[in-house]
Amino acid sequence: MSLLRALIGTARLVRHAPRLAAVLPPDDDVLLDAPDGRLAPALVAAALADPGPAARLLAATREAAEWENRDRYVARLATFAYNRDDWLAQWLSAAPRDPDALLVKAQLAMRKAWDSPARAERLRELGPMIDAAAEAAPRDPVPWRLALDHARGTHAAHTEFETLWEQAVRRSPHHYGCHVAALKYLSAQWYGSHSECFDFAEQAAEDALPGSLIQALPARAAFAELLVGTGRLHEDRIDAAADRAVALSAAYPVGDPWPAEVRNLLVYVLVRRGRWDEALEEFRRLGPCATSFPWTLVGEDPLARFLAARDAVRVEVARSTPLREAGRGRAGRGGPRGHYA
Repeated sequence: MSLLRALIGTARLVRHAPRLAAVLPPDDDVLLDAPDGRLAPALVAAALADPGPAARLLAATREAAEWENRDRYVARLATFAYNRDDWLAQWLSAAPRDPDALLVKAQLAMRKAWDSPARAERLRELGPMIDAAAEAAPRDPVPWRLALDHARGTHAAHTEFETLWEQAVRRSPHHYGCHVAALKYLSAQWYGSHSECFDFAEQAAEDALPGSLIQALPARAAFAELLVGTGRLHEDRIDAAADRAVALSAAYPVGDPWPAEVRNLLVYVLVRRGRWDEALEEFRRLGPCATSFPWTLVGEDPLARFLAARDAVRVEVARSTPLREAGRGRAGRGGPRGHYA
């Protein structure tokens, strides 16, 4: 019987794999962390040591209170400056008190401190820099996201963290980045537990606005648990988190870069739960949009991990599709667990 099953599985794979591959972009078309149309010109200019477009972009997000875009752009610009910061140095030299330049400077310093073997010591030195960024733009929640990450890295007590959290939500009650920072602090890897992490994420999702990425916060709690191999503790909550994130993803267009990181995260959770058909659908919705998170946390080459996961999902769906059935049903939750990561 095992030989028969193997032969049937191979026949299904041969028949259905080409059809399934056709709904996904070719490997060579997939891009890792591709910038959107607003950020791309700023990065090109920064490569030419011109900070002007980056300055104008961040000023526009601050003036229009586009806090989610601002947070993303600051993080991407700081990542670029990690290896090439001449444009940022020029910007700070010309405008040392510019709130946008100060914010990128603080984000870059945080990134370098987190990568240092002396992380906690280096982070403690950055308090005044984060305070300066917050004081320069009093309405901006992004410096408070930095402050929350800073508190986690410097082993701040819960009371201190709660004070920072109050300041963050006072500026933007539904800011995704601040919620992610809080979730990390409450995770079992840091100062909380898996249950505490889920409690926070689920309540935040319930309170979130329709279409908000915070709806996917429970999926991040699920990821945190799956990453350490304890996913069986809260299987129902993990599946419920995936369901909520699937519904959120369905509300955005295929190939939209805005929810790309959430969709990449969702794919990981679905694979680990053996929900192959839904995972394939998310890969279709992603189009060419691969993101470093979560793949950098499960392997050295995030793009290769993304493509390998996509191939594995396609194979699993093909093997489980009946030879004479053109359609595909939803994978059952009681099926085999994915062990891709």
